[in-house]
Amino acid sequence: MNLKEHTFNSENKTYVIAEIGINHGGNIEVAKNLIESASKTGCDAVKFQTYLTENRAPKGNQEIFDILKKCELPFDDFLKLKKTSDNLGIEFFSTPFDTESLDYLDSIDVNVFKIASFDVVNLEFLRQIAKKDKPTIMSVGMANLEEIKIAHDLLKGEDSKLSLLHCISAYPTQESEANLSAIKILQKEFTDCAIGQSDHTNDIKVPLYAVAMGAKIIEKHYKIDSNMDCVDSPVSITQDQMTKMVNEIRTLEEIMGEEEIKISKAQESATIFRRPVE
Repeated sequence: MNLKEHTFNSENKTYVIAEIGINHGGNIEVAKNLIESASKTGCDAVKFQTYLTENRAPKGNQEIFDILKKCELPFDDFLKLKKTSDNLGIEFFSTPFDTESLDYLDSIDVNVFKIASFDVVNLEFLRQIAKKDKPTIMSVGMANLEEIKIAHDLLKGEDSKLSLLHCISAYPTQESEANLSAIKILQKEFTDCAIGQSDHTNDIKVPLYAVAMGAKIIEKHYKIDSNMDCVDSPVSITQDQMTKMVNEIRTLEEIMGEEEIKISKAQESATIFRRPVE
């Protein structure tokens, strides 16, 4: 799959997303620093989360409400962050968690919408996203195949582009629980989608294996360094780790080559030794 043709703004074979999410802690300057840091790693995009806490937080869980409220950014800040990303040459997008956030992101011309695993079964919200008719990436943690098919049919318009990310919604995820074989199932069942992985392990090994299995998108939570105190620190990798992961992915892309069987340039000098039957 050519990601450029699938509307991704990248010449690479694998689209790498630094999931900043809410690791900025509600501080726009920290958010800008995270973008600047991520732009040095070679990744393709940074992703945030846009929401109104009152619409997102589970009712009755004051602890989660307080965390999300502390990390909530005003809508106008996302335009500033988009401009920062544009200036640094890295794609910006965000996950909306409510209609108001969706409409705002659409109004500032965000090119891609990301749907969290928690909303795979939120069919009314999926319908609202589908009406925007923009490229959409959906993580499918916790969902079974039938639920994914229903969501796919809602989101996949005649010309719209949809990508699905295999995801284990455990924070962190143990490597033994990554279940990368699910990538093959998604590739088989949804041939019109780019298939990737949203990874919650605390290292880079599993995403590299996912790329070797054909994942076209990799999403990893991101922090600047190991000393950074942030909400998703247990599942986030540092600038150094992200740089290493991106470099390894680019090497993997070269090793995997093209999806065709022919006499390659490297084999041309050996063709004189072929022994066809006369």
